[in-house]
Amino acid sequence: MEKNYSKQKDIEYIRKINELLGKLPKFCDSYFTAIETTKMPRTRMAYAYDLVNYFTYLQEHNPLYKNINMHDIPIDIIKHQTAQDIREYLRWLQVYDKDNMVITNENKGLKRKLSTLRSFYKHYYNEEIIDKDPAALVQTPKLPEKEIVRLEVNEVAQLLDNVESGDKLTKSQQKYHDKTKSRDLALVTLLLGTGMRVSECVGINITDIDFDNNGVKIRRKGGNEAILFFSDEVASALMEYIEERNNMNPLSGHEDALFLSLQNKRIGVRSVENIVKKYSQSVTLKNISPHKLRSTYGSALYENTGDIYLVADVLGHKDVNTTRKHYAKMAENRRRYAADKVTLRESSTIKTHTK
Repeated sequence: MEKNYSKQKDIEYIRKINELLGKLPKFCDSYFTAIETTKMPRTRMAYAYDLVNYFTYLQEHNPLYKNINMHDIPIDIIKHQTAQDIREYLRWLQVYDKDNMVITNENKGLKRKLSTLRSFYKHYYNEEIIDKDPAALVQTPKLPEKEIVRLEVNEVAQLLDNVESGDKLTKSQQKYHDKTKSRDLALVTLLLGTGMRVSECVGINITDIDFDNNGVKIRRKGGNEAILFFSDEVASALMEYIEERNNMNPLSGHEDALFLSLQNKRIGVRSVENIVKKYSQSVTLKNISPHKLRSTYGSALYENTGDIYLVADVLGHKDVNTTRKHYAKMAENRRRYAADKVTLRESSTIKTHTK
């Protein structure tokens, strides 16, 4: 039988971390041991990749370490780094060559990589191994404010109609539509009807669906379980797909998965992203991803309830300020709407105001 999907992914991440630790300088072991109980495996893996990139850069730009195996680099290398050195690294990250490819990073990527270095240097500073924390002195790259990209009500209807009919797909895409229509409609309807993350969606097992209560059990970021509730419309799409799903023959290790690929394996995140893109690009000019379907649900829920705490809870945001930041513009519009809803005096008694 298949292991819990999230645990299975964590095992993969941990194996990759161990592989990368075999490449990183030996002294990095203490850092990864220290963050083992505070950071999730996926985050630790991302940190490991970032640090491999960082030490590769240091080797290439420091003749003292250029001919040393990375694993053998002494801890002295970080004792001599300054804030200016880290700023130069971030500048280099904007455009560099790797494996005959040009790699670029905008401010969002630079911010994440600086976050890795801040966590890394803070550990050795707190352990009194270095007497200064250069990463803490580097200013965080500023991110531009982004408008929430979401589907309007008519676009949601058009998207679901397209999933159901396949009329707007290319001839090549239509060849497979009959085989995947039921699955794709259930998948897109579930994303739109619950606001769950795509990673949560692909991890759902058949036994996680409860039609008596119209609920689905998911594993949140961090490993916590939660129950999300869905409408009868979502339930109908799921029931239709599950009737087909019960007649499928999943490959060994994928028996529990709710959503299966054409290869009868648990569907992956990238596949769901491609499915959403395939159906949405012919109904809207917006660049729609599973995350934008999540924004569509969150926006609709906030517009209809005005309860930012409810939206935060359903979307699985640990901090309501994260939710408030995303929906700040909508909150401002609601406050504007409230301006004329309370009458202080009858209009006949109000003096005309001229500028």
